[in-house]
Amino acid sequence: MQLAEQIDTPSGIFPLIYDGSEFTSLDDSITWAQENRSELLDLAFQHGTVLFRNFSTVTDRDFDAFIQAFHLENFHYRQSLSNAVRFNRTERVFTANEAPADVKIFLHHEMAQTPIYPSRLFFFCEQPADTGGATPICRSDVLVVRLKEQHPQFVADLITKGLKYRNILPNENDPQSGMGRSWRSTFHANTPDECETNMAKLGYSGEWRDDGSLVSTTPILDGIRTLPDGRQTFFNQLIAAYQGWGSDENSGPPVTFGDGTPLDHVAVTAACEIADELTFEVPWRQGDVALVDNYVAMHARQTFTGTRKILASLVA
Repeated sequence: MQLAEQIDTPSGIFPLIYDGSEFTSLDDSITWAQENRSELLDLAFQHGTVLFRNFSTVTDRDFDAFIQAFHLENFHYRQSLSNAVRFNRTERVFTANEAPADVKIFLHHEMAQTPIYPSRLFFFCEQPADTGGATPICRSDVLVVRLKEQHPQFVADLITKGLKYRNILPNENDPQSGMGRSWRSTFHANTPDECETNMAKLGYSGEWRDDGSLVSTTPILDGIRTLPDGRQTFFNQLIAAYQGWGSDENSGPPVTFGDGTPLDHVAVTAACEIADELTFEVPWRQGDVALVDNYVAMHARQTFTGTRKILASLVA
């Protein structure tokens, strides 16, 4: 199956799309996924994303069953350090992000701003928005090649220095923010002392504010990741942090090099522009499932009107 907006890359079309119209039931779709799971995972690694359309997935339970056909270890949201507020539907399936419809979420690799992240993501369209609401996806390996040509020193610095992120975590969950998860939920703590103990185990540092919120600083994390086949990817949350997190005069910029030095504004802007050129916006239809290799492709969320229900599942 092909869509006019698909992008041709050196390693193949992006994203790869399968049409399951030949299957007469969800059971048939699941059987096919089980029989082809290894090849499909390899294709997601090569192409970045595989979109499954017309595979008889209608409900969150159908989505859960389709995921289980791949026999992959579940990555529990509650055990993650994700910034987003989410709600579980099943043990594997949860809401993608509770941020309001007018909040744009910028390109990022899932949880790359933390030391604990999933290898793959599944998305499911339970209900498409009335307008907007596409999920932009971008090949991070292609971005690195392009960025190296324009700003080789910046890429070299990302490799050698890595990145650090600063984030303000509220005292209680704030579903109205795309990054509204509280320090209590994030670090599985009931008190500031317990939070500091759990943060230290992960290499985080933090400063408490008078309103009970926490300014957390990560350990040094990857700026560029090298894949098993030798490809390099822009594995970070630099674009999202730079474009969407905002800066606070009391906590400093949201992202710096690992040694604390500021990023090259011109190079970061170039990375954002290249990513926009390489982005495909998934035009959700009810029942669509997307398998995203988190090491290869970034994702985002456009603003929308109406009710949009996109569910997600993470793989360890």
